[in-house]
Amino acid sequence: MSEHRKPEQGQKLRGAEKVARIPVKVIPTVEVPRKPDWIRVKMTAPDEVQRIKTTLRSQKLHTVCEEAACPNLPECFGGGTATFMIMGDICTRRCPFCDVAHGRPNALDPDEPRHMAETISNLGLKYAVITSVDRDDLLDGGAQHFVDCIKEARALSPNTLLEILVPDFRGRMDIALRIMTECPPDVFNHNIETVPRLYKAMRPGSDYQHSLNLLKMFKEYCPDVPTKCGLMVGIGETEEEVISLLDDLRAHDVDYVTIGQYLQPSKQHAPIDRFVTPEEFERYAEHGRKLGFRNIWSAPMVRSSYFADRQYHGEPVPAVRRKVDPAKKISVQTVEA
Repeated sequence: MSEHRKPEQGQKLRGAEKVARIPVKVIPTVEVPRKPDWIRVKMTAPDEVQRIKTTLRSQKLHTVCEEAACPNLPECFGGGTATFMIMGDICTRRCPFCDVAHGRPNALDPDEPRHMAETISNLGLKYAVITSVDRDDLLDGGAQHFVDCIKEARALSPNTLLEILVPDFRGRMDIALRIMTECPPDVFNHNIETVPRLYKAMRPGSDYQHSLNLLKMFKEYCPDVPTKCGLMVGIGETEEEVISLLDDLRAHDVDYVTIGQYLQPSKQHAPIDRFVTPEEFERYAEHGRKLGFRNIWSAPMVRSSYFADRQYHGEPVPAVRRKVDPAKKISVQTVEA
């Protein structure tokens, strides 16, 4: 396909096709760097993983865990948790760090809120995270669909806590937030993703200050609903820039923060600049605690919705500990869930 030709509706662009038209070109990686010992995926409960996948497919639902190739999928699915991705599996943005497909999305499925609510009920979830692709093709950015999902879920599972992870509602923030006040979630989450210097390369079509304003304005509309924000590191930022970003989040009344290591989905995606050490992650956490966030999770394998229920209830991030491998006589770091 020519990079100047628009995809057909419903057609998914991935890899090189997806990032062909972004302003800062991605040079394909020759060899993806080897992960350090402290980054390991925990494989658990294959039967539970398959059960959740089967349930999702039967309801024609998507999860960001699968579409974004999240490395924590086995651990989260194995523990009976998932993050629902609504409004389809095609995004209108072309972020080079993300594995979700780009293209012209299909029309919204009016039955999706009901299907999602039934799945939450059938799985017996006490805490559910609902996110979406960017839908710049919709006049409200998909805000009403979020509200419909919240209403349906609460009708069937009134005791389930609902966290929504929303896009930036570019060009339609005011109308989207007014709609959200009709039926607000229990937690309002929006990922700022990276430091402002890297926005043109990593979040084409987005704006750092706009994302901060979205979080701040929602809190003004719904002061009793906590706000949350996530970012990734290891893509070219400096430690000083991350500290400054945390200062910005607290100044905009954000309550919860997640920080995790960027992992390159493929050689066609934005390259990894470095693997951030657990010690640096802990420095970010310590700064966040001093700033007064309700809870900040900062560790290599943390993702925005990673054990979101635990973070909401004030638990510390699963620990990264060192142990000595007697066979290799080296210090190895592992993540304890």
